[in-house]
Amino acid sequence: MQRIPVKLALNPYNVVIGSGSLQSLGEELLRTDRPAPRKVLVVSNPDVAAPYGETCLKSLRESGYEPELLVIEAGEDQKHLDTVSRIHDAAHRLRLERGSLMVALGGGVVGDMTGFAAATWLRGIAVVQVPTTLLAMVDAAIGGKTGVNHPGGKNLIGAFHQPKLVLIDPLTLNTLPAREFRAGMAEVIKYGVIGDPELFALLENIETLSDASGLGEQNLQTILERSTQAKAEVVAADEREGGRRAILNYGHTFGHVVENLTGYGTWLHGEAVAIGMVAVGELAVLRGDWSRLDADRQRRLVRKCGLPAIWPALAQDAVLDTLQGDKKVQDGRVRFVIPSTIGSVHIASDVSSEEIRSCLDCLS
Repeated sequence: MQRIPVKLALNPYNVVIGSGSLQSLGEELLRTDRPAPRKVLVVSNPDVAAPYGETCLKSLRESGYEPELLVIEAGEDQKHLDTVSRIHDAAHRLRLERGSLMVALGGGVVGDMTGFAAATWLRGIAVVQVPTTLLAMVDAAIGGKTGVNHPGGKNLIGAFHQPKLVLIDPLTLNTLPAREFRAGMAEVIKYGVIGDPELFALLENIETLSDASGLGEQNLQTILERSTQAKAEVVAADEREGGRRAILNYGHTFGHVVENLTGYGTWLHGEAVAIGMVAVGELAVLRGDWSRLDADRQRRLVRKCGLPAIWPALAQDAVLDTLQGDKKVQDGRVRFVIPSTIGSVHIASDVSSEEIRSCLDCLS
């Protein structure tokens, strides 16, 4: 098992990575959870609960917990307060107490909603993240950002609520659809651009990036470790996104626009982020912040992963209006994470509407 610490001042925890680790969930939890809470609500979706639900429950029972499984629909279009209410209803039915906990067994949507439900049940109970998609493993499960979508924008309703433990079992990727795996690779590319040029170069040199089997076990382990380490370091330095953590939003500002205006579920989150990275890369070239060579390297890598790289047909006025509703707007200014080189980015709050329109013209 590889254990990567998230070194927060108040609520530190470990990201545990290991093949077959799901069978040891209860044992790993006991390392940080004494005395053990008796009642556990495990939240999952049908595609994950079928192959992995019983393994999760069995491991918890063997360690003295009393788990119950709640299966919810968990597509992006289900990421709203009504679904969170179902989790709250189950918590009430099971009489979860402040010493109880929730386990999110699934992808980023399950993790976000379960984390938010835990943050708001009895003003906050413990949550454990067990991500089963690549995107959730390298990004969504780590860092304590929880929430749901609002008609006005993505993740506008939420809370910071750090998990007690994050457990990653790479074997769960064996049942992940290829499209979902490719979507996760967008976040891996992101880590290369924002701070790890060696990871970016590794991805360029791997022959096949569009499915887990093509990566090979060692490359997959390396990708998981480097990505989770990068996320853990940024989160530890800036738990509530007051400064440095904003770099993790690379590609997300434009990506959230794509998700919002095309309708949640049309594009997977990682696909929208891939489109957003290509778009902000063009914006950076237009501003003179990034070289055409690096922008083209990024676009080639996005395409190599089988991810979309073409901006959809969206009305410019609607794009600008949606950008103004982004969570990261300060004093009416949209903040973009702008690349400088492969491995370095900066935050820009001086991007004008004219620059955005010129960028969109280049993309269309």
